[in-house]
Amino acid sequence: MKHARANLYLSLGCIGFALLLALVWVPMDSGTGLIHKVRRQVSIGDALAPMLAAVMIGLGGLMVFRDRHAPDQQGLTRDNLAFVLRFLVILVISFALMRYSGPLLVWLFGGDQGYRNLRDTAPWKYVGFFLGSSTLITALIVSTDGRFSRHAVTIAIAATLALIALYDLPFDGLLLPPNGDV
Repeated sequence: MKHARANLYLSLGCIGFALLLALVWVPMDSGTGLIHKVRRQVSIGDALAPMLAAVMIGLGGLMVFRDRHAPDQQGLTRDNLAFVLRFLVILVISFALMRYSGPLLVWLFGGDQGYRNLRDTAPWKYVGFFLGSSTLITALIVSTDGRFSRHAVTIAIAATLALIALYDLPFDGLLLPPNGDV
């Protein structure tokens, strides 16, 4: 009897991505380490959030790896691959909205200052993050439910506003994505 290996592939993919994230991407993309000390003042470093994400992805991969021989798992199907492709398209569209909607709106309505000068001022600093995050969350809910609903949009907006409240409001020097790279 041939065992299905979906859990094995999923776990190895997650573990591999977590290692790539932790060992290559985070060190190359972070200006500071996990914790940043300057003149006895300690603050969160640039690498902390992506490193925590890498750890969570890796732990998830290890948990799935434990069940790689589970008897009730199915094999990989075209539906599985279609789901992954749909997920990647949603990510690309959402991240493109996140990256380009702020600069586009500043170009259209912001005058001569340019996005780089306005990227840390309201409302411009929220535009890309809000549109990209709300689109991402809505699209993932719609993809899972199989239908569009106002409830999905409401959840997406509430979650995005909560992320803004948690990450932007308490920290003066923090720029919401993608504003640090623009």
